[in-house]
Amino acid sequence: MYTSITEFIEEWNHEAASTQKVLDALTDPSLQQEVSPEDRTLGAIAWHIVTSTPGMLIEFGITVEEIKDSNSIPSSAMEIAETFRRVSADTSDAIKQQWTDQSLSEMKNVFGREMPKAVTLSLLIKHIIHHRGQLTVLMRQAGLNVPGVYGPSREEWSQMGMEAPTL
Repeated sequence: MYTSITEFIEEWNHEAASTQKVLDALTDPSLQQEVSPEDRTLGAIAWHIVTSTPGMLIEFGITVEEIKDSNSIPSSAMEIAETFRRVSADTSDAIKQQWTDQSLSEMKNVFGREMPKAVTLSLLIKHIIHHRGQLTVLMRQAGLNVPGVYGPSREEWSQMGMEAPTL
């Protein structure tokens, strides 16, 4: 749980940058990659990350701009990535402006549960991490190079002159 806004912003910026790397690696055709016919496509999951971030912030009581036409998934990977770039910056700015270190311990009813505001921020970060993991699997299935997130990806090992681990 966060004890300061700065602590959250540092982690948000790190995780959002990792998510941005993944979104920047998407291609327009890859957005159609399916898990199965009953599940979201890669593009739908990517767009969910983008649109749910301000949606969650609004649920937390933070004033941010909602995504217009959030139910309409763009066919442009660049549009998705650029929209997240703006959403990510807006997230940092809004939290810095609207909450304080002291307000993090205040309780808030979120999605029908009472929790400290600091916990809501943790949920926001866990949410993008969860869906980013889904994206990377679908990117592999779509034949894309996957950027490293918490360490080098298979492709990045060879760029470092090393062999990727196989086990």
